[in-house]
Amino acid sequence: MRFGVLGPVTAWTDGGEPVTVPGLKVRALLADLLVHEGRPVPADRLIDDLWGEDLPGNPGGTLSAKVSQLRRAFDDAEPGSRALVVSGPAGYSLKLDSGSYDALRFATYLEQGRLEEALALWRGPAYADFADEAFAETAVARLSEQRLTAQEDYFEARVARGDQVVGELADLLAKHPLRERLRAVHMKALYRAGRQSEALESYEQLRTLLADELGLDPTPELAELQQAILSQELPQQQRRNNLPAQLTALVGRVGAIAEIEERLRDDRLLTLTGPGGVGKTRLALAVAGDLVDRFPDGVILVELAAVAPDAFDVAGALADAVQAALDLRDAAGSGGLAAALESLELLLVLDNCEHVVEEAAALTDQLLAAAPGLRVLATSREPLGLTGEAVWSVPTLEVPAPAAALAELREAAAVQLFVSRAAAADRGFVLDRETAEAVSVLCRRLDGIPLALELAATRVRALGVHGLVARLDDRFRLLATGHRGAAPRQQTLMAMIDWSWDLLSPTEQAVLRRLAVQTDGCTADAAEQVCSEEGVDVLDVLMRLVDRSLVVSVHGADGPRYRLLESVAAYCVDKLREAGELEQIRQRHHLYYVAFAEAARPYLYGPEQSRWLQRLDAEAGNLRAALDDTVAGGDLSLAERLVDALAWYWFLRGRFAEARRSLEAVASPRATVWLAGFMYLQGDNEAPAVRDRVLAAADARGEWWLAFTGTDVGDLPTCSKLLDSALKSFEEAGDRWGIAAVLVARAKLAHVRADVAGLERDGNESARLFRELGDRWGLLQAIGWLGGLAELAGDFDEAARLHTEGLHMAEELGLWVEVAGELGWLGWTALRQGEYGQARELGEQCLRLATEQGHHPTQALAGLVLGFADRRTGDLASAQKRLQAMVDSARQQDDVVLHLSIALEELGYALELQGDLEGARELHVEAFEVSREYESQRGMCWALEGLAASAGDKVVAARLLGAAATVRAAEGYVVTAAEGTDIERAAAAARDALGDSAFATQYELGRGLTLDQAFSEVEVPG
Repeated sequence: MRFGVLGPVTAWTDGGEPVTVPGLKVRALLADLLVHEGRPVPADRLIDDLWGEDLPGNPGGTLSAKVSQLRRAFDDAEPGSRALVVSGPAGYSLKLDSGSYDALRFATYLEQGRLEEALALWRGPAYADFADEAFAETAVARLSEQRLTAQEDYFEARVARGDQVVGELADLLAKHPLRERLRAVHMKALYRAGRQSEALESYEQLRTLLADELGLDPTPELAELQQAILSQELPQQQRRNNLPAQLTALVGRVGAIAEIEERLRDDRLLTLTGPGGVGKTRLALAVAGDLVDRFPDGVILVELAAVAPDAFDVAGALADAVQAALDLRDAAGSGGLAAALESLELLLVLDNCEHVVEEAAALTDQLLAAAPGLRVLATSREPLGLTGEAVWSVPTLEVPAPAAALAELREAAAVQLFVSRAAAADRGFVLDRETAEAVSVLCRRLDGIPLALELAATRVRALGVHGLVARLDDRFRLLATGHRGAAPRQQTLMAMIDWSWDLLSPTEQAVLRRLAVQTDGCTADAAEQVCSEEGVDVLDVLMRLVDRSLVVSVHGADGPRYRLLESVAAYCVDKLREAGELEQIRQRHHLYYVAFAEAARPYLYGPEQSRWLQRLDAEAGNLRAALDDTVAGGDLSLAERLVDALAWYWFLRGRFAEARRSLEAVASPRATVWLAGFMYLQGDNEAPAVRDRVLAAADARGEWWLAFTGTDVGDLPTCSKLLDSALKSFEEAGDRWGIAAVLVARAKLAHVRADVAGLERDGNESARLFRELGDRWGLLQAIGWLGGLAELAGDFDEAARLHTEGLHMAEELGLWVEVAGELGWLGWTALRQGEYGQARELGEQCLRLATEQGHHPTQALAGLVLGFADRRTGDLASAQKRLQAMVDSARQQDDVVLHLSIALEELGYALELQGDLEGARELHVEAFEVSREYESQRGMCWALEGLAASAGDKVVAARLLGAAATVRAAEGYVVTAAEGTDIERAAAAARDALGDSAFATQYELGRGLTLDQAFSEVEVPG
């Protein structure tokens, strides 16, 4: 039986079924007993707590009856559980421990520093249904304070490692607005997200609240933080660091750590080699943790154990793993990854390379060649074999000499490790004269292998150290014969794993071997589903296996995760084969993760989007393994379900190359619809042909997807037809997300065409729908186009406000391409306001992030902002170089690229100002034709104004300006100060040539022309 008070007071059976406790007083009795955490409660105290002054006729008898009802409820739910309610001379009590009572488990997790797991235990306010009862008040206050302190610790740690948690902190701060430590964490999170003004606003909110409600000032510490933010003394950018927290100390490696760190100063690739169990990974993590401050762009762990050597694309899977660890959007597989790392100073830790050593070597070689600031620290049982690789063989721990004195014994690293782990397993164990010789023999017999020592230490409580040594030689003689092909030290380790295995019950063996199919660990739910046997409490078995060091419990996005060490996992795969279960358990694994992906899919379109993205991130290795296996095994039906469920996740996370490889491997009609969209996103010229081939197989969401992804390459008529067809289907089906998605795509097309009315209508309605649905990705898109609407109307303050809101939303969701896009939009808005310095700064931030993420449309936006800023501040050579490169790249595409016309226009102005009038006219003519193809009247106006500035015939120039001015006035296209300078320069040249009166006449004639009529008067070069 298990009990919970971190939320409503609840009891469950060991199998997880809720226990019905009838009657308010019986439930209150349970709550009161739980308040006392297993301590006896006198009957008089219980009577007073339950009835107060409104006593029943026979208080003692009534209490006894309620106790009997509680026992009966327990026994009905789980026979034998009535014994949990104990009566004695001191009163009544419940049998509780940290395994059965969430409040005690919460305290244990806090002591161990396992904050995320501790906070995951909470289901609501403590004692939610009895919080107002006097007997619970103290416990509620204590638990609530502990929870809030843990939340502050948790968010402080996340802010320190650079996580985006502003939204979560804001929600918590709304409930506790006077909590100063929480306020400090919120201020730091805002500042480090680049939101300095909001960080200062948060301080002012607290100062006002304290003054109004308590008559107090903020603490000196908080005032110092405010000053540090004002003076920008607080570091804004945190280095990347995804290194896991280590739950136990690393023993005996001080010298090794120092030597490896020194080697990494000179060697760009250092590989730690050694047999399984020797501690390569722990050593690499310790080194990496020490070096975080040495690498400006951070230290990143990439765990390669999750990449199967028989995957259908091992090289691609390796690139995926690196990109996922770096939180990069992949545009072109390993080639795009190399480009993203090119300018970074970074340490990559590639862990467990041996099973994919050739592919890992090839990727490492490519990355090191592309990124001069990159260092790689690899772990592998064998070297990668690359030129320039330095190899460092990880030794076993120092063992004591025979007959060593007690003081010498304590200095040996192997002894230190064994003693620390044995003391953790058996609190009564100490190293003294009585145990010294046995420990010395044991450490030498186990060759100082860390994993073997840890496994042995778990047996001390059951056998004692003397008993452990007595049985050791017999076990080794018996078990090492089964591993004669292995090296001596590997025989030692395998013999210890064998011994640990033989000490397990059949049920424990079954759960352990079945865990081997999990890639990179699993949740408790996954373990229960995949490793289950009838009548077995898998979670209880897992806890026992963790205690014996055969399973490791680590923090995860969805609570604790359970994983096997590399050597134990390999051993258990062999045991699965021996039991004849390998294919059966793999099939369970496949079915579980396909069902998990399908269950996750609807949550990616609503308010739970962020949480489910993190859950899917955590299972990336298992999902990839399931896909590899189903494709390799020919189970394409299951593979198709999996890729269909994951496609939107891949899009949101920017895993374009992974999506494309996976969809190509399945190649069903539905998968190919998704594939065509990802081909568009990667800029593949074959995308339109693939789209046309599978249009018949596309449902409404497929049509929307093809239109949405296809708009950036300029096939706007086809995209519009697809959106109209999808909208009709969505409306008939009542699919509100689909309707909102079509409207946001139409808003984009309206912005391209400068259709103010359409943009306002579709942008506002899509924002309303996405807000109601709670889909923050969709709302982010809508807000972006509403910002574009404000910019079109000349309301630049509103445009900046909307794009700033979008920036914060993108940061909180971890959508870094969208962050780059909003930075670009803010740069464009600053440009339109004449704030060229700010525009350049934002454009450079946008370009760095977009290049890192491999997102070409956003790189183009950054290029425009920087090119415009260069031209308008007089750096014409730089502007010409940057804009010419953009134009050349866009012209190479089969379809017209959306940004081509505006790049042509600005490049034309740069040439005109340098005296190349003919070259400028050619560019403005091309810009007009592209804009006409898009039906963008604003673009056509800009092109005519550019032609006026470079026209040799000033009569034509005056008419062009008149035609453009008429359309601008009719459509509400604001003339900014910068545009006004260009227009006035063209007008002044025409006035000088024609005189004021003739200019005015021709200008008025132009006002009567359409844009096409005015353009027809231009002498087209060539």
